[in-house]
Amino acid sequence: MSETVVPRILVFDSGVGGLSVAARVHEKLPDASIIYLADNAAFPYGGQPESVVIERCCALIVTALEQFPCDVVVIACNTASTVVLPSLRSLVDVPVVGVVPAVKPAAAQTLNHRIGLLATPATVRRLYLDQLVREFATGCQVERVGHPGLVQWAENLVRGVSVPQDELDVAVASLRDAGVDTVVLGCTHYPLLLDSLRQSLPDVKFWVDSGEAIARRVSSLLVEAGLAGKSSGCGHASEVAALFSGNVPEGIVDFMMTQGLPQPEAKGNWPGSLPDRGDI
Repeated sequence: MSETVVPRILVFDSGVGGLSVAARVHEKLPDASIIYLADNAAFPYGGQPESVVIERCCALIVTALEQFPCDVVVIACNTASTVVLPSLRSLVDVPVVGVVPAVKPAAAQTLNHRIGLLATPATVRRLYLDQLVREFATGCQVERVGHPGLVQWAENLVRGVSVPQDELDVAVASLRDAGVDTVVLGCTHYPLLLDSLRQSLPDVKFWVDSGEAIARRVSSLLVEAGLAGKSSGCGHASEVAALFSGNVPEGIVDFMMTQGLPQPEAKGNWPGSLPDRGDI
């Protein structure tokens, strides 16, 4: 009997936001193993120079692939996706999937042509976001909000700290005033805040993020490689490892399980000092 090959996927982010993507990938591909890699020693990426983001992402991911060979890499971070993909793809021999704010599907869903775009301050300022709006949402009123607190509030959820609902209400007040019926969650951290966001914006009909689209793309790539497409039926349980360049966040194992992921093995201060890679 031939041995069943279980695909393995690397999901990378600067913090815990990529867990929202990892959870969708796990839903789509429950037989696959997931390596979650977070550069939390350099969190957040939004204020880092692009050269630093590129160097750290490439060094960490290349090192992870040497220790944990994977079939697909997912960059589950908007900031990293905008700057690191060309460099990373030149260094690895597996497909790399990035993430962009889901402006196109939001424009297709909105009924009143008023869209809220909730992102980090760094993402709101990037030219590629202007390009997405021009290409896919020219007939819509797009209200952008780049608030510095939301990402940290999502990170705090791991430690059991509740979202400050009053502050969130104020942060998204312009979306409420604009009467948007659709909100793009333009940061992978933001689906973790969805329950609180719904309380702040009860009239929003559609909440759109990139997690499901990324999961479909990963599934497609694995099918093309002959590694997925049907359940193995072999009884293998998918495995999850969580690697952090800084300390392991307090409460992360329990939090990952609340997101529907299997209980992970968590390692902190990984891999120690980053290797010297002069070619990056």
